[in-house]
Amino acid sequence: MSRQKFLLHPAAKPILFLICLLPFSWLAWNVVQAQMGNANVLGANPAEHLIRATGDWTLRFICIVLAVTPLRVISNTPTLARFRRMLGLFAYFYVVLHLLSYSWFDMGFDAADIAKDIAKRPFILVGFSAFLLLTPLAATSFNAAIKAMGAKRWQTLHKLVYLIAGLGLLHFFWMRAAKNNFAEVFVYAAIIVVLLGWRVMQYLRKKRLQLNKIGRSQLSG
Repeated sequence: MSRQKFLLHPAAKPILFLICLLPFSWLAWNVVQAQMGNANVLGANPAEHLIRATGDWTLRFICIVLAVTPLRVISNTPTLARFRRMLGLFAYFYVVLHLLSYSWFDMGFDAADIAKDIAKRPFILVGFSAFLLLTPLAATSFNAAIKAMGAKRWQTLHKLVYLIAGLGLLHFFWMRAAKNNFAEVFVYAAIIVVLLGWRVMQYLRKKRLQLNKIGRSQLSG
Protein backbone atom coordinates (compact mmCIF):
# COMPACT_ATOMS: atom_id res chain seq x y z
CA MET A 1 0.00 0.00 0.00
CA SER A 2 1.40 3.42 -0.97
CA ARG A 3 1.96 6.13 1.62
CA GLN A 4 -0.90 8.27 0.31
CA LYS A 5 -3.33 5.34 0.25
CA PHE A 6 -2.39 4.38 3.81
CA LEU A 7 -2.91 7.92 5.09
CA LEU A 8 -6.29 8.11 3.35
CA HIS A 9 -7.39 4.67 4.59
CA PRO A 10 -10.43 4.77 6.95
CA ALA A 11 -8.37 3.00 9.61
CA ALA A 12 -5.60 5.63 9.63
CA LYS A 13 -7.33 8.03 12.02
CA PRO A 14 -8.46 5.35 14.51
CA ILE A 15 -4.90 3.98 14.56
CA LEU A 16 -3.49 7.45 15.22
CA PHE A 17 -6.12 8.00 17.93
CA LEU A 18 -5.03 4.83 19.74
CA ILE A 19 -1.35 5.77 19.40
CA CYS A 20 -2.03 9.19 20.91
CA LEU A 21 -3.80 7.53 23.84
CA LEU A 22 -0.79 5.34 24.68
CA PRO A 23 0.87 7.87 27.05
CA PHE A 24 -2.41 8.32 28.94
CA SER A 25 -2.97 4.57 29.07
CA TRP A 26 0.55 4.03 30.43
CA LEU A 27 0.08 6.70 33.12
CA ALA A 28 -3.34 5.29 34.06
CA TRP A 29 -1.86 1.79 34.31
CA ASN A 30 0.92 3.11 36.55
CA VAL A 31 -1.67 4.76 38.80
CA VAL A 32 -3.54 1.45 39.08
CA GLN A 33 -0.28 -0.34 39.88
CA ALA A 34 0.55 2.24 42.55
CA GLN A 35 -2.90 1.82 44.11
CA MET A 36 -2.26 -1.92 44.25
CA GLY A 37 0.90 -1.37 46.27
CA ASN A 38 3.62 -1.06 43.62
CA ALA A 39 4.81 2.38 44.70
CA ASN A 40 7.97 2.27 42.57
CA VAL A 41 6.14 2.85 39.28
CA LEU A 42 5.43 6.51 40.11
CA GLY A 43 8.61 7.19 42.06
CA ALA A 44 9.03 8.82 45.43
CA ASN A 45 6.61 11.65 44.58
CA PRO A 46 3.65 10.27 42.53
CA ALA A 47 1.92 13.66 42.30
CA GLU A 48 5.00 15.34 40.85
CA HIS A 49 5.52 12.43 38.46
CA LEU A 50 1.99 12.73 37.03
CA ILE A 51 2.10 16.52 36.81
CA ARG A 52 5.41 16.49 34.97
CA ALA A 53 4.54 13.56 32.71
CA THR A 54 1.29 15.17 31.51
CA GLY A 55 3.12 18.49 30.99
CA ASP A 56 5.87 16.78 29.00
CA TRP A 57 3.33 15.11 26.74
CA THR A 58 1.53 18.41 26.20
CA LEU A 59 4.75 20.01 24.95
CA ARG A 60 5.54 16.96 22.81
CA PHE A 61 2.15 17.09 21.11
CA ILE A 62 2.52 20.82 20.46
CA CYS A 63 5.84 20.06 18.75
CA ILE A 64 4.18 17.28 16.74
CA VAL A 65 1.40 19.65 15.63
CA LEU A 66 3.97 22.23 14.54
CA ALA A 67 5.85 19.52 12.64
CA VAL A 68 2.87 18.51 10.48
CA THR A 69 3.10 21.36 7.96
CA PRO A 70 6.89 21.15 7.38
CA LEU A 71 6.66 17.37 6.99
CA ARG A 72 3.70 17.76 4.63
CA VAL A 73 5.57 20.23 2.42
CA ILE A 74 9.02 18.64 2.51
CA SER A 75 7.73 15.11 1.88
CA ASN A 76 5.09 16.31 -0.60
CA THR A 77 2.40 14.49 1.41
CA PRO A 78 -0.63 16.82 1.56
CA THR A 79 -2.77 14.15 3.23
CA LEU A 80 -0.81 14.63 6.47
CA ALA A 81 -2.90 17.75 7.05
CA ARG A 82 -5.97 15.62 7.84
CA PHE A 83 -4.34 14.48 11.10
CA ARG A 84 -3.35 17.91 12.41
CA ARG A 85 -6.70 18.61 14.05
CA MET A 86 -6.68 15.36 16.02
CA LEU A 87 -3.11 15.96 17.16
CA GLY A 88 -4.03 19.46 18.29
CA LEU A 89 -6.97 18.15 20.30
CA PHE A 90 -4.70 15.62 21.96
CA ALA A 91 -2.33 18.44 22.92
CA TYR A 92 -5.33 20.05 24.64
CA PHE A 93 -6.32 16.73 26.21
CA TYR A 94 -2.92 16.38 27.83
CA VAL A 95 -2.78 20.00 28.99
CA VAL A 96 -6.16 19.50 30.67
CA LEU A 97 -4.76 16.40 32.39
CA HIS A 98 -1.72 18.48 33.39
CA LEU A 99 -3.90 21.19 34.91
CA LEU A 100 -6.14 18.64 36.64
CA SER A 101 -3.11 16.83 38.09
CA TYR A 102 -1.77 20.11 39.49
CA SER A 103 -5.17 21.26 40.78
CA TRP A 104 -5.96 17.89 42.38
CA PHE A 105 -2.70 16.44 43.64
CA ASP A 106 -0.87 19.68 44.46
CA MET A 107 -3.71 21.98 45.49
CA GLY A 108 -6.59 19.67 46.48
CA PHE A 109 -8.97 21.55 44.17
CA ASP A 110 -8.83 24.59 46.49
CA ALA A 111 -9.74 27.40 44.09
CA ALA A 112 -8.47 30.17 46.37
CA ASP A 113 -5.09 28.50 46.84
CA ILE A 114 -4.82 27.79 43.10
CA ALA A 115 -5.50 31.46 42.28
CA LYS A 116 -2.88 32.60 44.81
CA ASP A 117 -0.34 30.10 43.49
CA ILE A 118 -0.88 31.20 39.88
CA ALA A 119 -0.40 34.84 40.84
CA LYS A 120 2.63 34.11 43.04
CA ARG A 121 4.66 31.81 40.79
CA PRO A 122 5.48 33.16 37.30
CA PHE A 123 6.07 29.74 35.71
CA ILE A 124 2.57 28.62 36.72
CA LEU A 125 1.09 31.90 35.43
CA VAL A 126 2.82 31.35 32.06
CA GLY A 127 1.61 27.74 31.89
CA PHE A 128 -1.94 28.75 32.78
CA SER A 129 -1.84 31.49 30.13
CA ALA A 130 -0.83 28.89 27.54
CA PHE A 131 -3.79 26.73 28.63
CA LEU A 132 -6.19 29.66 28.27
CA LEU A 133 -4.88 30.44 24.78
CA LEU A 134 -5.09 26.80 23.73
CA THR A 135 -8.74 26.54 24.84
CA PRO A 136 -10.28 28.60 21.98
CA LEU A 137 -8.16 26.66 19.49
CA ALA A 138 -9.56 23.38 20.78
CA ALA A 139 -13.09 24.82 20.88
CA THR A 140 -12.90 25.87 17.22
CA SER A 141 -11.25 22.72 15.86
CA PHE A 142 -14.46 21.63 14.16
CA ASN A 143 -15.90 22.17 10.69
CA ALA A 144 -18.89 24.10 12.05
CA ALA A 145 -16.57 26.59 13.78
CA ILE A 146 -14.48 27.05 10.63
CA LYS A 147 -17.63 27.72 8.62
CA ALA A 148 -19.00 30.14 11.21
CA MET A 149 -15.75 32.10 11.60
CA GLY A 150 -14.63 32.00 8.00
CA ALA A 151 -11.40 30.37 6.91
CA LYS A 152 -9.26 33.53 7.14
CA ARG A 153 -10.27 34.43 10.71
CA TRP A 154 -10.00 30.80 11.76
CA GLN A 155 -6.45 30.57 10.38
CA THR A 156 -5.51 33.82 12.13
CA LEU A 157 -6.83 32.52 15.46
CA HIS A 158 -4.99 29.22 15.12
CA LYS A 159 -1.68 31.02 14.60
CA LEU A 160 -1.80 31.45 18.37
CA VAL A 161 -0.21 28.00 18.48
CA TYR A 162 3.15 29.71 17.85
CA LEU A 163 2.73 31.87 20.96
CA ILE A 164 1.47 28.86 22.91
CA ALA A 165 4.58 26.89 21.96
CA GLY A 166 6.77 29.73 23.24
CA LEU A 167 4.82 30.01 26.50
CA GLY A 168 4.94 26.24 26.99
CA LEU A 169 8.70 26.27 26.50
CA LEU A 170 9.11 29.18 28.94
CA HIS A 171 6.94 27.34 31.49
CA PHE A 172 9.12 24.26 31.10
CA PHE A 173 12.33 26.32 31.36
CA TRP A 174 11.30 28.04 34.60
CA MET A 175 10.17 24.75 36.10
CA ARG A 176 13.52 23.10 35.34
CA ALA A 177 15.49 26.19 36.41
CA ALA A 178 14.59 25.45 40.03
CA LYS A 179 16.71 22.30 39.81
CA ASN A 180 19.24 23.70 37.32
CA ASN A 181 18.32 20.97 34.83
CA PHE A 182 18.19 22.34 31.29
CA ALA A 183 19.09 19.35 29.10
CA GLU A 184 15.51 18.60 28.00
CA VAL A 185 14.72 22.31 27.76
CA PHE A 186 17.44 22.74 25.13
CA VAL A 187 16.08 19.78 23.15
CA TYR A 188 12.55 21.19 23.03
CA ALA A 189 13.88 24.69 22.34
CA ALA A 190 15.91 23.41 19.38
CA ILE A 191 12.88 21.57 17.95
CA ILE A 192 10.58 24.58 18.30
CA VAL A 193 13.18 26.99 16.87
CA VAL A 194 13.66 24.75 13.83
CA LEU A 195 9.91 24.35 13.25
CA LEU A 196 9.17 28.06 13.63
CA GLY A 197 12.33 29.02 11.73
CA TRP A 198 11.19 26.92 8.78
CA ARG A 199 7.92 28.88 8.71
CA VAL A 200 9.78 32.20 8.76
CA MET A 201 11.93 31.06 5.86
CA GLN A 202 8.86 29.96 3.90
CA TYR A 203 7.18 33.31 4.55
CA LEU A 204 10.25 35.27 3.42
CA ARG A 205 10.59 33.07 0.34
CA LYS A 206 6.94 33.67 -0.54
CA LYS A 207 7.34 37.43 -0.12
CA ARG A 208 10.49 37.42 -2.26
CA LEU A 209 8.70 35.54 -5.04
CA GLN A 210 5.81 38.00 -4.88
CA LEU A 211 8.18 40.98 -5.13
CA ASN A 212 10.01 39.37 -8.06
CA LYS A 213 6.69 38.76 -9.79
CA ILE A 214 5.65 42.39 -9.28
CA GLY A 215 9.04 43.56 -10.54
CA ARG A 216 8.80 41.47 -13.71
CA SER A 217 5.25 42.68 -14.42
CA GLN A 218 6.35 46.32 -14.06
CA LEU A 219 9.31 45.79 -16.40
CA SER A 220 7.15 44.09 -18.98
CA GLY A 221 4.59 46.88 -18.72
